[in-house]
Amino acid sequence: MEIKILGPGCRNCEKLQANVTEALQKIGMDATITKVENPIEIAKYGIMQTPGLVINDKVVSYGRILTPKHIAELLQK
Repeated sequence: MEIKILGPGCRNCEKLQANVTEALQKIGMDATITKVENPIEIAKYGIMQTPGLVINDKVVSYGRILTPKHIAELLQK
């Protein structure tokens, strides 16, 4: 599984990444987490607000910080 955090490296992006890591630990799942900070690369995903969360090349959230519980639910789908 590949997870991408889209954003310029702001505090919200860092929080989202921490929540993703926590969710992965809670459900015992392994994944590769990549931070995408290049604005041109972020624009390719068509999001207007960061942070963005991409799971297996599908944008599942943007413009908000999901809780570890919500992230775990998305990962288990």
